[in-house]
Amino acid sequence: MRKLFKKNAKKNYVEIPYEERIKIIEESSIQVSRGVFFSTVIIITSFLPVFLLTGQEGKLFHPLAFTKTFILIVDAVLVITLAPVLISIFMKGRFKPESHHFVNRWLEKIYAPIIQWCIKWRKTTLFVNIAALLISIPLLVSMGREFMPPLDEGSILFMPVTLPDVSNSEIKRILQVQDKIITTVPEVKNVLGKAGRVNSATDNSPINMIETIILLKPQKEWRKGITKNDIINELNSKLQIPGVTNGWTQPIINRINMLSTGIRTDVGIKVYGQNLDTIYALSEKIKQSLKGINGIEDLYVEPITGGRYIDINIKRNEINRYGLSIDDVNDVIETALGGKTITTTIEGRERFTVNARFAQDFRSSLFELQNLQVQTPENGSIPLKAVADIQIAEGPPMINSENALLRGTVLFNVRNRDLSGTVQSAMEHLNNLLKQLPKGYFIEWSGQYENLIRSEKTLKWILPIVVFIIFIAMYFAFHSLREAFLSLISLPFALIGGAFIIYIWNVHLSVAVAVGFIALFGIAVETGIVMVIYLNDAMLQLVKAKGNSAATITRNDLKMYVIEGATKRLRPKIMTVSVSLFALIPILWSNGVGSDVMKPIVLPMVGGVFTSAIHILLVTPLIFLMSKEYELKKYGRIQIFESKH
Repeated sequence: MRKLFKKNAKKNYVEIPYEERIKIIEESSIQVSRGVFFSTVIIITSFLPVFLLTGQEGKLFHPLAFTKTFILIVDAVLVITLAPVLISIFMKGRFKPESHHFVNRWLEKIYAPIIQWCIKWRKTTLFVNIAALLISIPLLVSMGREFMPPLDEGSILFMPVTLPDVSNSEIKRILQVQDKIITTVPEVKNVLGKAGRVNSATDNSPINMIETIILLKPQKEWRKGITKNDIINELNSKLQIPGVTNGWTQPIINRINMLSTGIRTDVGIKVYGQNLDTIYALSEKIKQSLKGINGIEDLYVEPITGGRYIDINIKRNEINRYGLSIDDVNDVIETALGGKTITTTIEGRERFTVNARFAQDFRSSLFELQNLQVQTPENGSIPLKAVADIQIAEGPPMINSENALLRGTVLFNVRNRDLSGTVQSAMEHLNNLLKQLPKGYFIEWSGQYENLIRSEKTLKWILPIVVFIIFIAMYFAFHSLREAFLSLISLPFALIGGAFIIYIWNVHLSVAVAVGFIALFGIAVETGIVMVIYLNDAMLQLVKAKGNSAATITRNDLKMYVIEGATKRLRPKIMTVSVSLFALIPILWSNGVGSDVMKPIVLPMVGGVFTSAIHILLVTPLIFLMSKEYELKKYGRIQIFESKH
């Protein structure tokens, strides 16, 4: 194609016969197929860590990875099969050389002086890039870490807990008072609260735990300048009821946490042992140690003692004296306290039992219970206290066990601080206490922190393998370790922009940010491959023009052809970067449900694509030039990779 353009340089266009045009398209398609294959393999490989994520993070990001993979495969097939056909149909008539395109001329006019300056001041250019990379590393290390960015569900779940021996009437009163207070906040639309468990075996909530869903009005109807955190803080300050410990979360994430880890807050410290009293005492000590730590909110010890029970022990000797059996006494107790089924009603396809029990006045105190009448065989009656000892006993409100061990839990949420930093501070405060734990007792961190540690372990062992696979793929593409390394070196420099932009945006490192960096690596490597291919093509032109010998090739020749290779075909290189940026930048201005998770994914991609493009356009030609100068000096010739792309 270039030869044809040179023949018609005076006309500024060339008219290619149909047969020759078809031949050129066929040859180009065969050459391009290899490049498309390796580019697809590299990008799909870069998403391998996402495929290997498990648990909550895997369920969230697997659709993203599968969608991108299927799109790339279909796109590669279309590029190899459909694109040549469309080119042969629509690309007809006169063709101008690329140098006559106004966009290309404008880009070259800006880019050529910059790349010449970078090559002239090579030490300064390398120093600036390395300095920026070294600065970005402490930025990444200093950032907070969390499992997933908090997703705003648009509603609030208020989960206060009271003392375990609270009565039904008292918990109802507290629930009503709380609902009235919550409705006084202008941003609240509806309030729905419940205490205890629903009619479901999957919900084992005790009577002392309240769940109140707070639906908020549309954000445009909120007071000016107020945020969701401000609403939570205002509600929390109004709902300071003695004996009640407040807890704030969101409905969906709360259910996910409880299903995946058994913890209803962000973080839970599970205390294992053999004795409930000892476990509870240790949990209280842990709670006292964690008080005042920045970021810890809604600190609460799940009660495993303190439950109140009516303990009725039947006197076997006494019931024999009155001619009663144990079943006779139990029948009275069941009817009076629990209620006895007397019939079943039928309403359509549904069946409902009808229970009867004594009125509240006959069972509201120990005195009333002691004087419940038990019918004797002689048609007389005696008080229940005559045949049973009745007293209030203390016991566990709920027994939790895990891995065949009794378990207690210290719960807390994390607000206004990153999850990992908060847990690390908590661990430091608990170091001395943990050294004094009795034999057979230990703790385990759970909740969102458990998910964070699991996902980090997966990413740490798979990322080096992915980088190695990408390197091998590039080696087979170039058949040169040096060229493969030259393309791979763009990865750390892609971190610069990603690190700076998430630091400026004040985003914590999370699985979402890691997925963004993983997607960035594929784009950065692909752009680097394009640059190295064109630089190698420039070296081919140099060898064809002057031969491959130190006697015929000078350093000025290398410099001139490297600049030409970097400058020519600049438009497709910029297009590769621009398409990614133009597609991603609008997400930064998005809002509403879902934007909380999307922004941490997009931020490192936007910043990283920008800095990796600068590195590839300015530093990669410089490193390539230095590499060829070294080859010319050491071997007396330059090594050429004949591009089959």
